[in-house]
Amino acid sequence: MESVRDVEKSAITRAGVLVVAAYVAAQILADIGSLKIAWVAGFSIDGGTFIYPFTFTLRDMVHKLLGRTAARTLVVAAAVINVIMAGFFALLSALPPDPTWPLQDAFAGVLAPVWRIVIASIVAEVLSELLDTEVYHLWVTRVTQRYQWARVLVSNGLSVPLDSLVFCWAAFGGVLPTAVVWSIFWANVLVKGVTTLVGLPGIYWVKGE
Repeated sequence: MESVRDVEKSAITRAGVLVVAAYVAAQILADIGSLKIAWVAGFSIDGGTFIYPFTFTLRDMVHKLLGRTAARTLVVAAAVINVIMAGFFALLSALPPDPTWPLQDAFAGVLAPVWRIVIASIVAEVLSELLDTEVYHLWVTRVTQRYQWARVLVSNGLSVPLDSLVFCWAAFGGVLPTAVVWSIFWANVLVKGVTTLVGLPGIYWVKGE
């Protein structure tokens, strides 16, 4: 018969697996989505913006459940996975297509990596997510462990603008008109801010400090 401690440990393990899987999945989907620049409500916005902001709260959940070292490891691991994904798509795009397959140009046009965007995205992710990690840790250890919503808002409030600034200018600066780049930046910040509020209750779904 399982002890209470075994049951709690099993629950933490299951929660950890689910949150880590969700974080990596959101990172991958966001990087693919960033290849599409959409026009929404008068703003130019990259498609990854609609899902990427959830990674900040998911990272906070990992931090709360598994600790700062695990959160740092996850951020770096996700970056490595995204590099591998981009390389895999590049390889598939370079392989000669079967003569009967008519979608080579469409496949390569969408999924062949634009390395500037890939690198900009990964650098922005690593810098902002590591900043999020340190701010979250400082808040919990130096300010208070109460008001969990506040630790999410403060850490995301600093990391989200940094992520958007680095990504937008590293990916599109000098390629798109300045006004368009700033439009993408402000749209990113706005959508990520709203998404932070939507995802905020997630911090209460896991146990930890």
